[in-house]
Amino acid sequence: MLITGASRGIGRATALACATRGVKLGLLGRASLEQHETLSSCLKQGAARALDLTADATDAPQLERAASEFLTAYGAPDALIHNAGIARRTRLEDTTLASWNEQLSVNLTAPFVLTRALLPAMRERGSGRILFVGSISSTLGTANLAGYCAAKWGIVGLMKSLAEELSDSGLMTCAILPGSVDTRMLQGSGFAPRMTADSVALTLLHYALDASLAHNGASIEMFGV
Repeated sequence: MLITGASRGIGRATALACATRGVKLGLLGRASLEQHETLSSCLKQGAARALDLTADATDAPQLERAASEFLTAYGAPDALIHNAGIARRTRLEDTTLASWNEQLSVNLTAPFVLTRALLPAMRERGSGRILFVGSISSTLGTANLAGYCAAKWGIVGLMKSLAEELSDSGLMTCAILPGSVDTRMLQGSGFAPRMTADSVALTLLHYALDASLAHNGASIEMFGV
């Protein structure tokens, strides 16, 4: 299983939850002490193996190299979880082109690049799941988050199109759309947390390992309690 953005928040919680199932994990992100600590924790939780993969999510060649390293080490992933994401809060007229491009690169283009790199091996094996962590912002607009919302709406469109291509292939794809999660990204948003990272992780774990292939193309909304 390959998880992006696993050093903290939803990604870390998902990595730890998956580790308890004894899977082989690849954690992809920028080199950081947080990611190394997550990797060590996954091994303690029961992961069969854990591979530290380093790449800048805005750099397609780095992402492709990391995908190649994963395939060499493990072969086609049983599940690919696109979790890495960023949000820059500014009014539209104050949003720079660099900020806009960065948000689309990390939140939308990086999942496309990784999926494209890993999909042939998954098709050849005839099994696997591709999960996109979207957001409730994949369904509505939010002031000062135009770049983030545009990317998260795009994730759903990407997933829906991929689902059509995966019909009768033995593979499935879906998107998980959580609302306000108690993570670092929520800080400064003005929204109160309605769920924990662990609650989202349990949902991702279900769709990554246990859910029926009949969920292909589904968008699963999580509103919290």
